Amino acid sequence: MNKYIAESIGTFALVFCGTGAIIIDGVSGGALGTVGIAITFGLIVMAMIAAVGEISGAHFNPAVTIGFWVTKRFETKEVLPYILAQALGAFAASGILRFLFPDSLTMGETLPAGTWGQTFVMEIILTFFLMFVILHVATGSKEQGIIASIAIGATVLLEALFAGPITGASMNPIRSIAPAVINMNFEHLWMYIVAPIIGAIVAVFFWRLIQRPS
Repeated sequence: MNKYIAESIGTFALVFCGTGAIIIDGVSGGALGTVGIAITFGLIVMAMIAAVGEISGAHFNPAVTIGFWVTKRFETKEVLPYILAQALGAFAASGILRFLFPDSLTMGETLPAGTWGQTFVMEIILTFFLMFVILHVATGSKEQGIIASIAIGATVLLEALFAGPITGASMNPIRSIAPAVINMNFEHLWMYIVAPIIGAIVAVFFWRLIQRPS
C-alpha cells in the first residue's frame, strides 16, 4: 500500500498547490501571475518527486502511468490502482480548496484561451515533452532522485510558463478532472483527458525509436 499512499499524497500536493496557486491568484487580484503559478507547479512537482520518487515512481499523472505501461516497464495490474490513488489525492485536494475558497469561479480548472484545436494540439505536444523527459531520467518507473526531480520539475515549470496563458498547461488528466468535477464544468474537459494520453503514448514511440542501436 505504501506506493499507492505515496501517489495519493504526491497528487494531492500537486493539485492543492498548483490549482491553489491559480485560485489564490484570482482572489488576490493577480498577486502571483503566470510566472508565480508556473513556479508553484514546477517546485511542487520537484519536491514531491524528491520525496516519494523512490517509493512510487512519482507519476502523479494517469497519462504518465499509461505511458510507462505502454513501455512495458509498468505492470498492467498496477495501472488502475495507481490511477485510483491519483484520483483520490486530486479530489481530496480540490474538495479542500472548495471548502477554503467557496467563492472561486474556476477552482483552478484548466480552461482554453484559444480555439479547441489550438489547445488540443498544444496539450499533446506539451505532454510529449514531459513524458519524453521522464522516460530519459527514470529507471524502470522509478525516478532517479535529485536529477529526475530537477529535470521533470523544470519541464513542468517551463511549459506552464509559456503555454499556461493559452491552454492552462495541464499535461495531466486528473489535475484537470478533479477541479472540473468539483466545479461542475465539463465543457472543455475532454481535451485535457484525451490530449495528454496521446502525447504520452507518442513520446513512448519516439523514445523507443532513439533507443534502438544504430
